[in-house]
Order: sequence, then structure tokens, then C-alpha cells
Amino acid sequence: MDDRDLMSISRRKFLIVGAVTAAAVALPPFISARASAANAARPIKEKVSFEVNGKQQSLDVDTRTTLLDALRENLQLTGTKKGCDHGQCGACTVIVDGRRLNSCLSLAVMHEGSKVTTIEGLGSPDQLHPMQAAFIKHDGYQCGYCTPGQICSAVAMLGEIRDGIPSHVSPTLTDQPQLIASEFQERMSGNICRCGAYSNIIDAISEVTEVSV
Repeated sequence: MDDRDLMSISRRKFLIVGAVTAAAVALPPFISARASAANAARPIKEKVSFEVNGKQQSLDVDTRTTLLDALRENLQLTGTKKGCDHGQCGACTVIVDGRRLNSCLSLAVMHEGSKVTTIEGLGSPDQLHPMQAAFIKHDGYQCGYCTPGQICSAVAMLGEIRDGIPSHVSPTLTDQPQLIASEFQERMSGNICRCGAYSNIIDAISEVTEVSV
């Protein structure tokens, strides 16, 4: 065997060894990446218990699940609507521990032990909540998509006024806010009605205020 044959064999071995080494170096990150992707796709679930419309509920949910999706998908309470899913329209408003909340912005697991009220829990077809009845009387809706959020927001908003919580239009921070249209308009500004039934909504709220005072 001459020197050229030895050189050819050495070159061949070098290429084989190099290819095997490159594959060995590249394989672990590839396997690790696939394992990481598999783990990322596997949801992390957690149990959460809260009261919804007077009934105790216990759910095993993905920790990324919003309160809105838990209500709609897990409990089939579809009266609460998904609008913008960014907390900008108010269609998803529910009442949590007496205060209104954009349920699309809050994770379900954050509400362990909370008391949640949706539009289904305010009244029934046979016994409407006064706010529901007033919305019907004053045509406080057109398409009706935003109406559940509007009603829940209106009910909780009146509670905020009675609790003395001021708004941007309240004359002072210490005096009791008044149950007047300008307060209602400011406090309901986070609930959008694309049909433009705002004046009728304020009329409905005003009637409930007069009856309940």
C-alpha cells in the first residue's frame, strides 16, 4: 500500500468521524427541544373552588384559564359574553365579591373562595331583577350582546355609589356621591354599547335608583 492509499483511507476516516461527531453534538439539543415542546404543550392544571350564583363550584382548570372561559366553557354560563377579550368593552362584566370585574382579564385560579354573580344569578325569566326589568321597559339594548355586562355593571355600580366610592365626576373625595345621571354615565363608561342605547341605559338605571331609594 503506497502513501496515496494511506492518505485516501485517512481522509475517509476523518470525514466519517467528523460526521458522527457532528451528529452526536447536534442530537442532544434536538432531543431536549422536543422534550421541552412536549412539556410546554402539557397544561398545568389546578383545582379552584368558588361560589357561582349561590352554588358552590369546584373546577380543575388550566392555570391559564380566565374566569370568563371557566364560566362559559366549564359551567356553561354563556350569558356572560366574550367581546374584545382585552378588558376594553365590558361585555364580560360579572360581579365578584360585590364588585364588578372584567372576567376576561382575571384568571379563574385567582378566585379561590370568591362569590361570583353572573347575569343568570341576578334574576330568572319568572322573577326578573329590577335592573333587568328596567332595561326591558326602557329599551336599554338593541342587539343585546352587551346587555348582560351592562346590567351586571349597573347593579354593582349602584353599590359602589352607596358605599361612598367616588368617581372622576364626584365633587369631592369625601362626600357621599350622588345618584345622578352624570355619575352613572361616568361609572358606566367602561361598558360599550355599539348599538348606541346609552340614553336608554341611563334611564333604566335612574328608574331603579328612584324605586330603591
